[in-house]
Amino acid sequence: MSLSAIQSLRAAAVLEDCAQQLDILGHSLSVQMRRERGPAPGQGPSLGATPQLSANSLLLSSVCLGSYNTEKVRLLKLKTDCLFITQNISELCFELEEKGRFSSFPEAVEEEKRQREDGAKREEEITLKQRRQAVDKQELDILAKRDELNNINVRLNELKQQLSQAKNKKPNNVTMSQQMLTETWQRAHLKDKLEFLQKQLVEEMMSHEESEKFLQNQQTELRVMLRNWKQQTKEMQQDKQKKLDNLGCKRTLNTDRLMEMRRKFRVMEQVIMEDKEEQEKLRELEEKARIATKLQAWWRGCMVRRGLGAFKKAGEGKKGKTKKGKKKKK
Repeated sequence: MSLSAIQSLRAAAVLEDCAQQLDILGHSLSVQMRRERGPAPGQGPSLGATPQLSANSLLLSSVCLGSYNTEKVRLLKLKTDCLFITQNISELCFELEEKGRFSSFPEAVEEEKRQREDGAKREEEITLKQRRQAVDKQELDILAKRDELNNINVRLNELKQQLSQAKNKKPNNVTMSQQMLTETWQRAHLKDKLEFLQKQLVEEMMSHEESEKFLQNQQTELRVMLRNWKQQTKEMQQDKQKKLDNLGCKRTLNTDRLMEMRRKFRVMEQVIMEDKEEQEKLRELEEKARIATKLQAWWRGCMVRRGLGAFKKAGEGKKGKTKKGKKKKK
């Protein structure tokens, strides 16, 4: 849709004002991001921390890290949106000033919508792939720990059998007693290690369940957000389509009015031309009649002055009468 020069200049001025306000907003977002830059909360345990970390602390650290990342992503998204809108507004101003149209902005908006939908789909696929890999890794760790526990149990059973065999035999010397002490110490050590591994396995299973629940909840939230975005995009498309249809109807009405006014203008122009021709003909006829009247008057004057035609006889009779009257008076 093309605009007039004044309308284009007005729209360009308004858009330049909007671009300046968006630049100020982007600068404020940059300042806020620099203020919030620093070590993220809940980065996990240090290197010297014990492996017996509770599931509640792990869940709390993951939630804090997720909230920090969400705020950071929101600020980055706002800044990129401001830059995108500013760039499109500058292009739209240039197009309005040069061509008097605004066809590039809807195309840019549609392209950005398609890119965002594709990006959201790719991000969702990447997150799902990462979650699946994490779950598979945790399952492999659990299986490895179970195998280690089974080996420890097998070793413990062998030591028990050896201990029972040693009890049945009579000790002959001091070496047998030392061997029994070492075996009892190894058995106690293996038992403690088994308990520690069982506790660690329970904690790992609890943390795995908590992380799995958290990831499932986050996945449902992301799906709801994606559904809402799709619904909003669909509503915006419908609204823009309605506006476009209304503009098309208005343009059709304006075109019909313009055609009707052009038709009336042609009719009125034809009437005016016919009226001018009639007035010209009347003026020519009046001019001819006036000239003919002047010629007739001149000719009559000549005939009267020279006594030609009918005016001659009337003049002679009058002269004879006048002469007779003069003679009688004498």
